[in-house]
Amino acid sequence: MKYSIFSFLIFFSFLVNAQKDKRPNIVMIMADDLGYECLNSYGGTSYKTPFLTELAASGIQFENCHAQPICTPSRVRLMTGRSNKKNHTMFGFLDPNEKTFSQILRKEGYATLIAGKWQLGKDVSLPDHFGFDEHILWQLTTTGRNADGLDKRYVNPVLEINGELYDENKGEYSTDIVVDYINDFIKRKKDDPFLVYYPMILTHCPFDPTPHSEDWDPNDLGSKTYKGNAKYFGDMVSYMDYSIGRIVKQLEKLGLRENTLILFTGDNGTDVPVVSMMDNKSVVGGKGNTTDNGTHVPLIASWKGVIKPNQNSKALVDLGDFFPTICDAAGISIDPELDLDGVSFYSELLGEEGRVKDWIHTWYNRDGGSNPKHQSQEWVRNDTYKLYVGDRFYNIKNDPEEKNPISHNEMSTDEKKLNKTFLEALKSYISYRRE
Repeated sequence: MKYSIFSFLIFFSFLVNAQKDKRPNIVMIMADDLGYECLNSYGGTSYKTPFLTELAASGIQFENCHAQPICTPSRVRLMTGRSNKKNHTMFGFLDPNEKTFSQILRKEGYATLIAGKWQLGKDVSLPDHFGFDEHILWQLTTTGRNADGLDKRYVNPVLEINGELYDENKGEYSTDIVVDYINDFIKRKKDDPFLVYYPMILTHCPFDPTPHSEDWDPNDLGSKTYKGNAKYFGDMVSYMDYSIGRIVKQLEKLGLRENTLILFTGDNGTDVPVVSMMDNKSVVGGKGNTTDNGTHVPLIASWKGVIKPNQNSKALVDLGDFFPTICDAAGISIDPELDLDGVSFYSELLGEEGRVKDWIHTWYNRDGGSNPKHQSQEWVRNDTYKLYVGDRFYNIKNDPEEKNPISHNEMSTDEKKLNKTFLEALKSYISYRRE
């Protein structure tokens, strides 16, 4: 039996479309103000995180993932895959000229949602501009407070849903509303490849009761203080974990777990008033600090049937690496003109060799250089050593608080070689001068 060219083309088109449908869904979750020490899978003993423990056991956990020391710089770096030295201009703002992984995925046919915390510019058009079809966000065009100054991020929240203000005071919790929306989006888009980017509102202060707390009050109209009471931080960590579990269960219920890459990380270290335990070792929250307790965050990746379970990686990862990793997972080539600094860790997920990342470069200024009172800090590091601009060289495993810089005369031969490598790395960013 002979087939016409027309029939062949139809069949070929069917194969191409079928292959496109196999593109994985991406669920990218980033907790707010959560250091690695808070999770049981990393040895944390202060809080209960069973769903994240299960997620880590189903895939791979990274031991050396580092964020920027505070929120906006981390969000800018993660979404653009580029050094803050190139593109962080102002706190609470992402330059509209920057390209994001969400723009790339949407252009390639992904349905896209951002849900949670925004803090990247007070313009209702920006989520769509940066590549999101739908959004449910706290602190998009509002301050996140009401006219009485009450913080409206948790109980009876003020949110913006696809450009419309949501301020109902129905006794709801923001995380429940956001996760309900995410799960509905997943259900609606289950037949198409989708991206869910969930920069969580939890576990940022104010530290307040959650719906699982004994003294939860649905009639509360918002926190009266910025910090709240740190005794509730554990409840918030547990509710964060529970809420992530709700998303994973939705993927399983819809039969999408085997075609979905789930990534979980944090935007910076735990907030300063919180002290967490790792067995008998106490870890003081270091948000805003350039030391390890300000930047060391969890990274868990799970993709059933693709990532082998119970894996552990010591590979160096920073938030700039997520952009190319997500594109690699989606089978999307990246235009070299984007000038990314991130290095994809997709091969690590697959258990393959080939990734080379010997150091992490970080430029940090909370305000992106827009406020001269905030001095910029810049460094290069690996898992053991760290060199700041200004020739401060530390063994951060032995000296995590960075109190004892190693002078050149005190360095071993290997340390001198590494110091030279770090200096060359810093020099490679000299052309990107910032105020």
